[in-house]
This record gives sequence, C-alpha cells and structure tokens, in this order.
Amino acid sequence: MIKFRTEVAVTKAKKPITYRQNILMVGSCFTENIGNYLQNHYFPVLTNPCGILYNPASMAGCIDFLVREKQLLESDLFYANGLWNSYYFHSRFSHPDLATALAGMNGSLQTAANRLKSASHLFLTFGTSWVYRENEFKTIVGNCHKLPASTFSRERLSVDWMAELWEERLNQLFDIHPNLQVVLTVSPIRHLKDGSFENQVSKSGLFLLVEKLILHFGTDKIAYFPSYELVMDELRDYRFYATDMLHLSELAITFIQEKFNTAFLDRESCEMLDALKKIVKTLSHKPFQQNSTAYQEVLIKLEEEVKSLTTSHTGVNLNDLIIEINQKKGS
Repeated sequence: MIKFRTEVAVTKAKKPITYRQNILMVGSCFTENIGNYLQNHYFPVLTNPCGILYNPASMAGCIDFLVREKQLLESDLFYANGLWNSYYFHSRFSHPDLATALAGMNGSLQTAANRLKSASHLFLTFGTSWVYRENEFKTIVGNCHKLPASTFSRERLSVDWMAELWEERLNQLFDIHPNLQVVLTVSPIRHLKDGSFENQVSKSGLFLLVEKLILHFGTDKIAYFPSYELVMDELRDYRFYATDMLHLSELAITFIQEKFNTAFLDRESCEMLDALKKIVKTLSHKPFQQNSTAYQEVLIKLEEEVKSLTTSHTGVNLNDLIIEINQKKGS
C-alpha cells in the first residue's frame, strides 16, 4: 500500500488522564490549544496560571511560584503604557488599576498552587530557548509588555543551563508530589521573528533539554508528546496553517487533539468525551426563542444526560456543566 505521508508514532501514556484527576498545563499558546479543548469538554484542567509563556526559564519561574506558594508584592509590578504589569505574567493580567492587577495575578497563582497539590499530570510545552533579559535587574522576562527594545538584551539559553534549572525544579516537584506525571512537548509554532535558522537552533536546544530530562528522571516520571513532529512530518502543507503561516489552523489543531486523545485518554474517558461532545454541541446552539417550551425541554433532557453520566461514572464532577444548563434555563 502506498503511503502519502510520514506517520509519527504516538506512544500510549503509562498514566492516562481521566475526568477524576486534576491537570495543570503551562507553556506556549499550543498549551492553550490543548488545554482549552479539554476545558471545553469539562476535564478538570487549569491552563497557564501566569498566562502564555514561551521560554523554559519563565516557565520554571511560574512553577517556582506555585511550589513555594509565593505571592507578588506591589513592588514587583511596574507601570507602562497605561497599565500595571509584571515580567512574570502575560499582558492579559495587566490592568490600569494596581490593586486589581495584583489581585488578579495573586489569585491565579493561589488557585494554581492549590490545583498542583492534587494534580495527577503537569503538561509543559516549551516554545523557544531565546529569551529577553531586562537590562537593569538582569531578569529573564516572560513578556516584554511592548516596552522599547533597548530595555532588554536578547540571548539564547544553553542546553546545560536549562537542564540544570529544570532538574532542580522537577526535583522540588517530585519531593512534594512523588506520583506526579510530567509530560513534555515542544511547540510546533515557529518563532520566525528570531530568523529561520535561529528558530531551528532554538528548537534543537529544546529537544536536547527534553532528552536530558527524560534520561535524568526516567520515563516513569517524564513522558513526551510529539506535537512538533506531528505537525512537521504529518502535516507538511500550508493548508494546515493560519493566515500568518506560523500558527496552526483549526483543522491542524483538531488533528493534534485527536492524537493527544489517543495517547492520553483511557477507554472510559474517551466514552465520556464522546458523550460530552454531543451535549456541548447541542448546548452551543442558539435557539430562535430562548424561552420556548421546545428549547426548555432540550435543556431538561441535557441536564438528565449529564446527571446520568455522573451517576454511571462515580467520582466525576460535572457541576459546572449543570450550572451552565440551568443558567440557560433561566435566561
């Protein structure tokens, strides 16, 4: 049989994720693609408590905040472009009011720290080994917040430096959470602003980092998901990209999600996911008459289906979905 593409083998996870487990995801925008998909189908997932982070150093800083349950002080924020910002957080947390910005950042950290205590899996998606270092205090920043380029110096992190940093961070994690499963992946999103060659060198450093961590901790603690390879080898066509030719199209994201499901979902979770897809799709439809008897009957039926799922799958919590259905009933 003739093959028309290079197929990438996806290994079945030793520790699958289920609807009964807490999951934390940190990293690039690719993390949000997968995390949002899982959240939209009511997996107990928390994604990017510091917002989107691309480089391993900033991601390690985020994990350090959670492990130590650290909180930001007012002095950790700075005012620029009409907003209070933090170099540790994505700009979506920035706000014109200092107290509001600080509360939002610290609230997100506390929620994620609590989630991490009971998490079964931590997914980490590395995007680039290029970083920007703030010149005055020499801090590696997760976001430049549109400050002048002269504020920063650009450098590429060495593999050994990144490996030492993450070995220390993961040792901290495993000391506290010995059964935690860490899943590493390298983002398939190219950073062509760095330059084509520089992007390839950067990604190469990330692959070497992943290899070092797997060799150091072993495959029982560290798993790998080949998101980069799936895009570069199986989806070698620009029709799988968005209009910027860098980010992935919806079709490509769906393909990766299906491969992710194959690797990380057990049979029960796949069955629940299939059932919830139908419920979510029905719930997303906008009726002509919100208060019509026919639509109310649809909502009642959906609520019964959700309650039936929780009854037949002990320990699964779908309260958020039931609340959403009831809100639509009363709207």
